[in-house]
Amino acid sequence: MAGENAFKVEGRVTEALPNGTWSAELKNGHRLTAFVTGRDKKNFAGAKPGDVVKLQLTPYDLSVGRILVETKKI
Repeated sequence: MAGENAFKVEGRVTEALPNGTWSAELKNGHRLTAFVTGRDKKNFAGAKPGDVVKLQLTPYDLSVGRILVETKKI
């Protein structure tokens, strides 16, 4: 299954990029590109720099993550 090896982490949005993507930084300093899937886009309000989000990463590509939930606005 696709989500079998995926793991969830918490990160902070650092900047909004074009095409519905964001740059995010994890607590350990790792930076990655984050996106929202097509199904979730209609319920996603959008993230601003400084927002904390939950991300889903796969061990195969740690440079890209999927935004699951926007947890806090700061």
